[in-house]
Amino acid sequence: MHSHHHGHHASASGKTLIWSFVATAAFVVFEFVAGMRSHSLALVSDAGHNLTDALALLLAWFAVYTQRKPADASRTFGYHRAGVLAAFINALSLVAFSGWVLYECSLRLLAPQPVNESTMLWVSGGAVILNGGIMIGLHGAAHHDLNVKGAYMHMLGDLVGSAAIIAGALAIRFTGWTSIDPLLSVAIAMLVLWTAWDIIRESLNILLEGLPRGVALTDVCSAMKAVEGVLDVHDLHVWSLGSSTHALSCHVLIEDMPPSQSDGILRRLNLLLGDRFHLHHNTVQFEHVGCVIFDKGCVIPGDCHELHVHDGHHHEHHHHQH
Repeated sequence: MHSHHHGHHASASGKTLIWSFVATAAFVVFEFVAGMRSHSLALVSDAGHNLTDALALLLAWFAVYTQRKPADASRTFGYHRAGVLAAFINALSLVAFSGWVLYECSLRLLAPQPVNESTMLWVSGGAVILNGGIMIGLHGAAHHDLNVKGAYMHMLGDLVGSAAIIAGALAIRFTGWTSIDPLLSVAIAMLVLWTAWDIIRESLNILLEGLPRGVALTDVCSAMKAVEGVLDVHDLHVWSLGSSTHALSCHVLIEDMPPSQSDGILRRLNLLLGDRFHLHHNTVQFEHVGCVIFDKGCVIPGDCHELHVHDGHHHEHHHHQH
């Protein structure tokens, strides 16, 4: 039921994303030409910003598409990472673009050029309508997916940028001070950098197998130890597969009992992990001894001292029980 709902959700956001991409890409060409003809660096930089928006939308669509592809023999977890990698590359391209805009602005401030402010006005008016419409379409899905959230943040940044260009065009019309144009471009470039940094930080955390946002390892350990029948928890790893999919593996010490009895403990653990921490890919190995043989030698299970964030290595000799 849950997966069917999720699939429906993904296909709906996929359609919205692809239409948004087409509309944005067409607008980029239009805005760039208008910017060059009106000598407005703010419009040219905004066209660049819109281009990265189009990229973000395309990558978000690609991520939604690949995440719906099932796992196969070589990619046993599916394609969750593809979208995260795409978000990371996209954010890096934003940083490069901002650098170029800032360089152009410095040249413009040294040698101001006349600007056609009426073109600035009506082109950015169109941008406000376009970005606002796409944001309304993406709003629901932005909470669930890093890439859709990235695209949504791009749109928000662009909406603010376009509104600033409208204000700047009015200011140029009434004061005739053309330096407002490159100064606006600086502000847009800084906004782009700020957006990019947040996406770089979150996607790098996932790519480096970091702890999912909002999950504390000690909380997970304590909650698991409180489950009836659990004596101790150690060798605990929690990591992110994708922006909305997380995994856990651990060893749980229980009293010596047949598997038919320990099954209840496993069910209670999985229920707790799913409900409270949104962890659904869990591998729990039961142990019945007080002294556990590790690579480091014999370790007496203590109070959550064997806590690790997942380092990407599974010990092949462990017998995993799902």
